[in-house]
Amino acid sequence: QAAFPLARGIRHKPVTAAVRADAHRGLPGSMDDERWRRGYALLARHGLSFDLQAPWWNLDQAADLACDFSGTQMVINHTGLPVDRSPEGLAGWRAALERVALSPNVALKISGLGQRGQRWTASANVPVIRDAVSIFGPERCMFASNFPVDSLVASYETILVGFLDAIADRPQAERRQLLHDNAQRIYRL
Repeated sequence: QAAFPLARGIRHKPVTAAVRADAHRGLPGSMDDERWRRGYALLARHGLSFDLQAPWWNLDQAADLACDFSGTQMVINHTGLPVDRSPEGLAGWRAALERVALSPNVALKISGLGQRGQRWTASANVPVIRDAVSIFGPERCMFASNFPVDSLVASYETILVGFLDAIADRPQAERRQLLHDNAQRIYRL
């Protein structure tokens, strides 16, 4: 595994659009960039996974990347960044997740659900968590805290309890997958 045997993957933020209206394909440094993709192709050779941080309106690029490089495990960070919580925004987010979830080599890290200027609440985030798990399935999702960044919007306990509430109706085996087993398997720990 490259020069560091304990390394499991690379986390990167390719060039993406900060707002949905500015989302364009083919930008230098984006997931469409041929030079960037040549670098991405090296991950499988070295047994490394890829943690992607990109807003949902760029997940069409991630879906193409996952399909083109099916031998590389991709993990989408921060639940695909559902920052626009309007009904239209959430519909777009769900559609983007559904498309990228078609590739079995993609997993979803449920984290980073804090909203700028707002406290983290279960009422705002439990539906998002449930949608994410329904789209990807409990075998391809994992909980992550995004601490200390999310400490700006809530305590660790508040976020964990909210996540536990969101999955409380799931069987024990699925809850274990979401909280432990999937991370252990995906990151080969």
